[in-house]
Amino acid sequence: MMKWIPVVLALFLTACSSSDQKTYYQLPVLSSTATTGSAMSTGAVQRHLWVERVSVADYLAGSGLVYQTNDVQYTLTQNNLWASPLDQQLHQALVTYLRRDLPGSLVSSQAANTDDQDVLNVNVTGFHGRYDGIVVVSGSWSLTRDGQVIQRDFALNLRQTEDGYDALVRTLAAGWQQEAGQIAAQIR
Repeated sequence: MMKWIPVVLALFLTACSSSDQKTYYQLPVLSSTATTGSAMSTGAVQRHLWVERVSVADYLAGSGLVYQTNDVQYTLTQNNLWASPLDQQLHQALVTYLRRDLPGSLVSSQAANTDDQDVLNVNVTGFHGRYDGIVVVSGSWSLTRDGQVIQRDFALNLRQTEDGYDALVRTLAAGWQQEAGQIAAQIR
């Protein structure tokens, strides 16, 4: 009987360690045509838009995806992780979407050497799934243009149509694309 104890212990430890498999997620950049507007035929740039920063709330800045388990509790996942920092993913996707949705504008993640550039900053306060199947994308943005500041809040609640973290990330990406389109519409 004593001979089997090390074998059983080894099998138990192996079973416990295999459940720690980590899965990494990257926001997909969804492709679609520009929401409105037409491309300029002359190729001249009308505006320079610098997307200076996309910041996320502290609870979103960790490496794990966030899931709200009830009206007051949030869980930061340990095995479902962002492949790169969330603020960087959101920034890159926003620049891509604004380039698509603002034809005739030079949209950049770097400052231009010009005095007439617009500066956009976004603060994301909600970017998570919820216990009731709703995905939350919320926050605020500010645009500095010609010395004036325009500020707007946003709050999107989208229904997650499938279960699982893959579907959550896809729904978050769709919400971010939708918000980028709304930002572009207001910038125009």
